[in-house]
Amino acid sequence: MKIAKEGWPFVLIFALATALVGWLAVRFVGDPGYAIVGVGIVLTLWCLWFFRDPERTTPTLAGGVISPADGVVCAIGRAELPKELGLSEGMRTRVCVFMNVFNVHVNRVPVNGKIIGLAYTKGKFFNASLDKASIHNERMAVAIRSDAGDVIGFVQIAGLVARRIVCRLRDGQDVKQGERFGLIRFGSRVDVYLPPDAEVKVALGQKTIAGETVLAMIPTRSGRESVEVKGKGVSVGR
Repeated sequence: MKIAKEGWPFVLIFALATALVGWLAVRFVGDPGYAIVGVGIVLTLWCLWFFRDPERTTPTLAGGVISPADGVVCAIGRAELPKELGLSEGMRTRVCVFMNVFNVHVNRVPVNGKIIGLAYTKGKFFNASLDKASIHNERMAVAIRSDAGDVIGFVQIAGLVARRIVCRLRDGQDVKQGERFGLIRFGSRVDVYLPPDAEVKVALGQKTIAGETVLAMIPTRSGRESVEVKGKGVSVGR
């Protein structure tokens, strides 16, 4: 089982704590101390399991947008792109995926393209399943221009328990659909902002698999309008 590299420090802490506390418990408490050792081993194994990073097979679909996160679709609707990205005003289709502590927390890129915007925002730690979490919670917003010319936004949102967002992307980076780009520790949410004419392929309550589940299909089109993204000309399908 592959483990995300961000998880190894936690696994090491759990293992060392188990060894130290277990040794003290057995020495000073006696046989009952072995129960504490058992609990420590279980917690260490849980930490390993939490940071698991399984391989995924990403479907090759023209116009397909793949889920960036394992979890459950908790909201589908219309929303403006995050203002911190510097994108033009306008409503988009938004699909939100909520991750609980039992899901794989490694996040993956939803489309092939180039990163054109990154914005980290400090905030609160409300329950990530609530709609207000997209506005008030700590988050990392990303804008990507797909190979087809569409601008897609996706946002890693910290939750009630999650207090650490990891995003390894950089501005101007070329990315491939399905590749790993970061994670959020201990339960959270990822919002995906699609062009308004995208056809959503998932339903509320549906489980998603990062790098595999098709969230939406974007129609092929020839006409595009130019908008400004942080001073850069970017084409966005209408």
